[in-house]
Amino acid sequence: MVKLSLGSLGDSFSAGSLKSYLSEFIATLLFVFAGVGSAIAYSKLTSDAALDPAGLVAVAVAHAFALFVGVSMAANISGGHLNPAVTLGLAIGGNITILTGVFYWVAQLLGSIVACLLLKFVTNGKAIPTHGVAAGMSELEGVVMEIVITFALVYTVYATAADPKKGSLGTIAPIAIGFIVGANILAAGPFSGGSMNPARSFGPAVASGNFAGNWVYWVGPLIGGGLAGLVYGDIFIRSYAPLPATEDYA
Repeated sequence: MVKLSLGSLGDSFSAGSLKSYLSEFIATLLFVFAGVGSAIAYSKLTSDAALDPAGLVAVAVAHAFALFVGVSMAANISGGHLNPAVTLGLAIGGNITILTGVFYWVAQLLGSIVACLLLKFVTNGKAIPTHGVAAGMSELEGVVMEIVITFALVYTVYATAADPKKGSLGTIAPIAIGFIVGANILAAGPFSGGSMNPARSFGPAVASGNFAGNWVYWVGPLIGGGLAGLVYGDIFIRSYAPLPATEDYA
C-alpha cells in the first residue's frame, strides 16, 4: 500500500528542511565529483583507452567508497539519500513527503551538475563521460537492467537504514549501501552503465551537452526505487505487529 504524503510548504521550508537540502547538495556533489572524477582519471592514465576490466573495478570501488562517505556525512541531517530514486522509494514508504522529496531532487541534481562543471574546469576541459547503453543492447534492456540494480540499492537502503527493526544494522548502513552500488557497477557497468541514480547520470549529461539515452537513467532507477519502497514497506515493515502495551513497553 503506497503511503505517499503531500506535506506542507511550511514543513518543506523549515530550518531543518533547508539544512537537509544543503546537506543533500553537498553530499551529492562530493559523491559525483569522486565517481565521475575516477572515470576521467582512469581515461587520462590510460591515454583515453577504452574502459577495461581493471578500469571497471577502479570506478566501481571509487563509487562504493564515495557513496559510503557521502551517506555517512549526510545521514544525521538529511538521511543521506544522494539519489532521486532513493528519495522516491522512501517517499512511497512514507518516510518523506512529496514536497520535501521534490526539493531533495532539486538539491541532488544541482549537486551533480556543479560537480561535473567543476570537474570540467579543474581537468582543463576533459570530456565528462556520460552513461550509455552498450552497443548491441537496446535501451529497453538498459531500462530493465537499471530497474533491477536500483531495486537492489533501495531495498538495501530500507533493510539497513529505514527499517524500524534494523537495530544495530543502522551502524553499518552506509557500508552496505556503498557495497551494493560497487557490486552493481561491476555487474551492470559493461551493459547499462550501472547508474542506479538519475542525478549521477543527469549532471554529466548537462556538463557534456549530451542527453542521448538519458531517459533510461530516469525511467529505470525510478521504477526500481519505487518498487523497492513498495515491496519492503508494504510486505515487511507493514507486517510488524505492535508491541503489547504492558508496563515493560509503556
